[in-house]
Amino acid sequence: MIKLIVFDFDGTLGDTRQNIVTTMQMTIAELGLPRRTDDECASKIGLPLDGCFEALYPDVSSETIRQCAGTYRRLFQENLLTMKPKVFPKVKETLAALKEQGYTLTIASSRWHKSLSELTNDLGIADCFSCLVGADDVEQAKPHAEPVLRTLALAGFAASQTLVVGDMNVDILMGLNAGARTCGVTYGNGTKRELEEAGANYIIDSIDELSDVLCT
Repeated sequence: MIKLIVFDFDGTLGDTRQNIVTTMQMTIAELGLPRRTDDECASKIGLPLDGCFEALYPDVSSETIRQCAGTYRRLFQENLLTMKPKVFPKVKETLAALKEQGYTLTIASSRWHKSLSELTNDLGIADCFSCLVGADDVEQAKPHAEPVLRTLALAGFAASQTLVVGDMNVDILMGLNAGARTCGVTYGNGTKRELEEAGANYIIDSIDELSDVLCT
């Protein structure tokens, strides 16, 4: 029986695609790097920042990658003043219902812990979660199992009691690598095919369909 639900944040709970892609494009422009399309940028969402830019620019130096990450973080915070992320439809209602039903809810994200904490507070969903695990809380990022394993240690549950919910293949692989069940969502940044190929146990089109998954 599932007792713990580990959510990804970007593309699963928070609709941050515009914020992320715009900030990536501004970072690329500021550092004078070769142009990448919006879709190319969006396809890297879910990876840690360094990993995003390494995937986009595999031939640049590690110092340039660090500059990309630092510039991105600064610009993202500046952009929040005018670009406010929103939660996806039915997220707040679904989280509240799941918590009321007794499920323990957590987040494992490639976003830094401070940013994750700030965004969940700004979006009015922070009180739903027992713990947050960000990229700077672990040594190994998604798709490695560590973010889920750390969550299990913090929350006190076994992998067999856990469902990992995310929109990208790295979320699914992270959950499977930890021995948990997994559920992909199709409304985020990944495609249904990518989620299927990653091996998702369930795939849903709206977050409120989690109630059906939890009954299976």
